[in-house]
Amino acid sequence: MPELPEVEVVRRGLERWVAGRTVESVDVLHPRAVRRHPGGGADFAARLRGETLGVPRRRGKYLWLPLEGRDLSVLGHLGMSGQLLVQPQDAPDEKHLRIRVRFDDAAGTELRFVDQRTFGGLSLHDAVADSAEGLPDVIAHIARDPLDPLFDEVAYHLALRAKRTTVKRALLDQSLISGVGNIYADEALWRARLHYERPTGNLTRPRSTELLGHVRDVMNAALAVGGTSFDSLYVNVNGESGYFDRSLDAYGREDEPCRRCGTPMRRRPWMNRSSYFCPRCQRPPRVPS
Repeated sequence: MPELPEVEVVRRGLERWVAGRTVESVDVLHPRAVRRHPGGGADFAARLRGETLGVPRRRGKYLWLPLEGRDLSVLGHLGMSGQLLVQPQDAPDEKHLRIRVRFDDAAGTELRFVDQRTFGGLSLHDAVADSAEGLPDVIAHIARDPLDPLFDEVAYHLALRAKRTTVKRALLDQSLISGVGNIYADEALWRARLHYERPTGNLTRPRSTELLGHVRDVMNAALAVGGTSFDSLYVNVNGESGYFDRSLDAYGREDEPCRRCGTPMRRRPWMNRSSYFCPRCQRPPRVPS
């Protein structure tokens, strides 16, 4: 599933190609693509017609397009395979095209939502009261992400200590910190030399600050090269893949030498996923006897 860097790459593309444009028509081609919209496909299309899209926003793995002059936003969730593409109007339809948005200008491009596995979708939601960003009410519980200037490091550290969980679970807890998924959690933990089962209760403030710095560093590095693409399902709005997968230090490197000490990297099943780590650099926590 796309994590913060991949979603931010898409958001930036939408800001360049879609912000400020007025919707002329909407075609919903698959009902699952709007299943989170309470009124269904026809209502989604009718309510969006004639609206002007504002500057796209993001919180964690979610992005939304506020509607100018309205307390409404279009929430986009990419799921496992969702793509928001800006395509020429005369370009052939993609095999898994689910929603088409056309604009009332002469730019000659349209916005398409393509989703092979149909886990993602678009939906229209009320914005949180007094939200300058038009934050959709359904994601108001999602914490700010580590690249957000308003992210509260002190509150995060206190919540981390009080959570009584393990460090990787805490990194993936979207109510504590948003946007971090399995790939970037493993990368940040490798950089911090922390085992994924390290209890959060004994993380000192300097240690959690250091880990947060590594989370930011790895996400910024991924952003610089367009995110991580392991297959053709994640692309930016122009259909291009990112290539941070070539720079991964931990994720997907089972049995390959650790880039710090040369010890073969290991993979362990973890919460229906996998955790990749160096058994020498990231020693597991001691189990009380």
